[in-house]
Amino acid sequence: MPVRLLITDAMWDRIEPLMPADPVRGRRWADHRRTLEAIAWKYRTCSPWRDLPEELGPFQTAHKRLIRWARDGTWERVLAAADADDDLGWTVSVDSTVCRAHQHSAGARKIGAPGRSEPEDHVLGRSRGGLSTKVHLASDSRARPLSIHVTAGQAGDAPAFEAVMAGIRIPRSGLGRPRTRPTVVLADRAYSSRSIRGHLRRRGIRAVIPQPADQIGHRLRRGRAGGRPPGFDAETYKERNAVERCIARIKQWRGLAMRTDKLAVAYQAAQHLAAILIWTRR
Repeated sequence: MPVRLLITDAMWDRIEPLMPADPVRGRRWADHRRTLEAIAWKYRTCSPWRDLPEELGPFQTAHKRLIRWARDGTWERVLAAADADDDLGWTVSVDSTVCRAHQHSAGARKIGAPGRSEPEDHVLGRSRGGLSTKVHLASDSRARPLSIHVTAGQAGDAPAFEAVMAGIRIPRSGLGRPRTRPTVVLADRAYSSRSIRGHLRRRGIRAVIPQPADQIGHRLRRGRAGGRPPGFDAETYKERNAVERCIARIKQWRGLAMRTDKLAVAYQAAQHLAAILIWTRR
């Protein structure tokens, strides 16, 4: 049975100029397009690496390329370049989702050497539900991912907010620095904190974040000392469904909806590849 490929010629025309060039010395790279198809097949089907079809080349090539490009930042650079678009919806929504981790994702060695990109806990968290990883992301108003950050499953949403915002770097069509400052940021009650609102205020970004009931109660009990409630645009907040749709699109890949990778860098790199293909599919 032939393998169903994912990357069309139009998509490859956008991706190919962004891929790393062949090294000056040594053996040339294997076909980049076939390698991306191999990685996408593995995570779309949630199959073991060794079950990779022969048409997509050796599984060792695809796996090593996934890790190498994760550690040298290639996936993030390609995603940032793929994001460059004049029709970018600059109203950004931020949210997170918990992905269950398969038992095969456990057991990796603790890596504590300085300068390594892999965290010691491999962003695996333990809770009542078992092992899990949390994916934090920001999307534009058209449900396309702008920034992806992974943490352990039991981690909170608010502590990862600044890391997600720091990952937004949209190249301009002409000269100039990349765009890093959205017009509006939409987020749910989990992101309602003084530090997050202050961070957005200092950067000149309008925050549309509802207050949870306990914060409202604390402010009212303090009376005049509680100050005014933060502004909230209920009509604009309706657009936050874009990030929910973005999460649903990424989780269409079974290998991303359930983590089987032992290394966090591999799992996040696959998230970046899914985001790249979402941007180039249009």
